[in-house]
Amino acid sequence: MSDKRPRSPCSNKNDELNDSSVLTENMDTVATRSKNLPFNETYKSKPTPADKPYRVDGIDKYKELYEQSIKDPEGFWSQMARKELRWLRDFTKVRSSGTCLQDRLAWFLNGKLNVCDNCVDRWAEIQPNTTALIWEGDDPSSIRHISYIELFRNVCKMANVLKRFGIKKGDSVGIYMPMIPETIYTMLACARIGAVHMVVFAGFAAQNLLERLVNARCKIVVTADQGSRGKKIINLKDVVDKALEKIPEIKTCIVFRHLNGPIEFVKGRDFDGEALMRSEKPYCPLEDMDSEDPLFYLYTSGSTGTPKGVQHSSAGYLLYAAVTQKYLFNTHPGDVFGCAGDIGWITGHSYLVYAPLCNGITTLIFEGVPTYPDAGRYWEMVERHRITHFYAAPTAIRTLKRLGDDFVKRHDRSSLRVLGSVGEPINPSAWRWYYTVVGEERCSIVDTYWQTETGGIVIAPIPGCFDTKPGSATFPFFGIEPAILDPVTGKEIDGPGSGVLCIKNSWPGMFRGIFGAHHLHEDLYTKPFPGYYFTGDGVLRDQDGYLWITGRIDDTINVSGHRLSSKEIEDALTNHFGIAEAAAVAIDHDVKGNALVCFVVLKDSGNRTFDLNNSSPHPFEYELRMCVRTQIGPVATPDHIVIVENIPKTRSGKVVRRLLRKIATGCNDYGDISTVANPECIKSIESSWQQYLKR
Repeated sequence: MSDKRPRSPCSNKNDELNDSSVLTENMDTVATRSKNLPFNETYKSKPTPADKPYRVDGIDKYKELYEQSIKDPEGFWSQMARKELRWLRDFTKVRSSGTCLQDRLAWFLNGKLNVCDNCVDRWAEIQPNTTALIWEGDDPSSIRHISYIELFRNVCKMANVLKRFGIKKGDSVGIYMPMIPETIYTMLACARIGAVHMVVFAGFAAQNLLERLVNARCKIVVTADQGSRGKKIINLKDVVDKALEKIPEIKTCIVFRHLNGPIEFVKGRDFDGEALMRSEKPYCPLEDMDSEDPLFYLYTSGSTGTPKGVQHSSAGYLLYAAVTQKYLFNTHPGDVFGCAGDIGWITGHSYLVYAPLCNGITTLIFEGVPTYPDAGRYWEMVERHRITHFYAAPTAIRTLKRLGDDFVKRHDRSSLRVLGSVGEPINPSAWRWYYTVVGEERCSIVDTYWQTETGGIVIAPIPGCFDTKPGSATFPFFGIEPAILDPVTGKEIDGPGSGVLCIKNSWPGMFRGIFGAHHLHEDLYTKPFPGYYFTGDGVLRDQDGYLWITGRIDDTINVSGHRLSSKEIEDALTNHFGIAEAAAVAIDHDVKGNALVCFVVLKDSGNRTFDLNNSSPHPFEYELRMCVRTQIGPVATPDHIVIVENIPKTRSGKVVRRLLRKIATGCNDYGDISTVANPECIKSIESSWQQYLKR
């Protein structure tokens, strides 16, 4: 007999996040973060040089353009598309009738273009000697300047290399590379010939790489011998070798000798990338691409634990990335954009590679870390390269704030006009330090909110438009219509209030689906609140209409700006033969934003196996940490691992992470625990946590 009861607006049998009670519980957690927000603290917009005028001059102009973008999106975006992009064939229709709920969502129908042409060729034609890329290695003395004409030649050579190995339009190319120019050459080479690139963060373990290469159906892998971050050597080729042992279908691996480290070439499979490029011609014809042809797949963690291959289009993605950068950062010709994000994440894709190159400005690619050789590294680069815009994660900003102002003040930062924040909500104290110390109270602060799935920034202050508030992402960008929904009823909340952040309708940069798993597109993003795009984040709107992102309300954890899945971490822990169950939650951390706390239940005490060669005072916990590091990567390493007798669950078997978060934060008000099937375990977990803290 079928269940005829009406579904909750949050219901979904496949995913815990779609249970309205779970969303409500998680909303309680993030609501505590909003109690002390500086709603009444404002900072005036800053003047801009006469030759770098604001693109939107004042709040009235913003309102006019925003209203046009919402009421007439076709007119607004068609004008932008024809102004900002070079088309090989003009589009005949701006967008399909589809929405974010449907696979048939499409923008700029029947149009033809090439992303590489827009990012490289057109600038090589009119400004061939303008610097396109500034590369600075881990060692501050390692610097390369690459002009647009040099970029054109190198991209063409790499495109010919890929074609030599049979790569053609629609094929997937796996990229596991350090932060070096060859990574960008490879991405743009794929775009040039119509291949789809799939970049994997060069800190992920072999298993993570393997899963992504298989899921994306990659036909070839491009990597390097090694990478370097803060003098730490990362043996990338070794990781690739381990992954390819289990993927016999991939028969070609191109290896760039970045650090000239010792590596073994597999005969017939591995080829020297530099030697291959030297042998190729510096010209490769462009492939005509449809507006909706995929440009790349980028894998991101989600609440299901399975990495999701987010698919982005060619025209819509490129236009949205370029326009958001131009307007939100007020970029102009001659600017140098310093994005500290990694190319393995969406920030690097959008605002290190595609947006700045599409806008014809100079972009910085930095291999190192902000604290090597000292904590002044960022600001030393600003001075050395005359960087005009700097875009970094709050984690890095908090780290540098803690290390003192002197590292900042010893360097000339007069070239800076705009400072951006990305990856997670920035706390007010870090915002003030960024504004006062780094920006000398003269730079605009652009606190950006967006996701891998959105393609580009969706909420952020446009310089010159309105006052800013420390920690607030302020107002939506053009074409973005946010809605705050009640987590239980699914109804929109008007005026001041807090709830679930969703977005109405579609925009050009919106992702086009999950590669190889289209059902997840609906399950994760549209079923929770039918008719809306569900972000998974909580939001608060104050009395002035400013938006404040309050954090994740699903079971995705943001650590140092990296999105991790609770389930993925839990699965890694339970892969250890001594662990029966595991639950991972996040608690606030002064530097990383969130710290990972993992509660584990042992199968039996006799199953503890110790690595006696390690120096940890708690070898079993060390062993579990290494399990997570090996299976996911260093970024997912738990901060705390607590052995408990049981984990709280509902009667349907769902882990009640809300209770574990409250225990880990010392909050004794557990609220309604009537749905907990084993409430007797709470006292025991409290005791285990207190014993852990006393060690």
